[in-house]
Amino acid sequence: MTLATLAALLSQPDYLAFACLLLGLMVGSFLNVVIHRLPQMMQRDWAVQCAEFQGTAPPQQEKFSLATPRSRCPKCGHWISAWENIPLISWMFLRGRCRSCKAAISMRYPLVEAATGILSAYAGWHFGLGLAAAGALFFIWSMIALTFIDFDTQLLPDDITLPLLWGGLLLNLGNGFTDLHSAVLGAIAGYLALWSVYWGFKLTTGKEGMGYGDFKLLAAIGAWLGWQILPLTILLSSLVGAVVGIGLILFNRHGRDMPIPFGPYLAAAGVIGLFWGKPLTQAYLRLI
Repeated sequence: MTLATLAALLSQPDYLAFACLLLGLMVGSFLNVVIHRLPQMMQRDWAVQCAEFQGTAPPQQEKFSLATPRSRCPKCGHWISAWENIPLISWMFLRGRCRSCKAAISMRYPLVEAATGILSAYAGWHFGLGLAAAGALFFIWSMIALTFIDFDTQLLPDDITLPLLWGGLLLNLGNGFTDLHSAVLGAIAGYLALWSVYWGFKLTTGKEGMGYGDFKLLAAIGAWLGWQILPLTILLSSLVGAVVGIGLILFNRHGRDMPIPFGPYLAAAGVIGLFWGKPLTQAYLRLI
């Protein structure tokens, strides 16, 4: 198949959506690694920095990165082979259990893969072949990784939020999703909006209501989609976060004093804004 033929196929929405589905499934498998390992890499780096600050020897640790060591079962240490790591298929074939010790494999792994694949396919169909679709894929993959890392650790790593912010500004140099002026204002306003809420809450109550990672995530969303999307993003994320938080408390799955991560709701609102931000904003403005 020539490049011209491939480009002609991918120019058709259905073929592009299918290609993005396959790509998204593979990336979803990698995102599971990022979600699991990146917080551990950060903790190891902090331990080394603390040792250097204290003038002590850094702790001895095995080489650990997104690529090494190979994935293995946390229960028995069984190395995961290539055929056991096929997105969705391997989990179903193994019936959700380790091939060696039969320990249960979390349902979240195939869910992350499926969500990444479905959203990637929709992005390809929605935006069509071009820079906008490529940017949308990067945005969606980053949001999925941040969502689950925040759920697990209440951290939003700079290793993801800062490249995401700069990537949005670079993409909008060519008016990818909005003009550069709106993107720059979106990054500034996104950061300052939650920064102001943070300090207002802290000065009033003496407590920290959110983390700095939330400021950077909203700034990144503003850099990608423009300042115009920020009111809708804050409204949607607050509503969903409030409903979920109240539900968890009512069903005794979350203590009143336990913090609830806000990043996942910002990320969900950002993805909604990516696809339907303009019509939703117009409808919202008509209502008020």
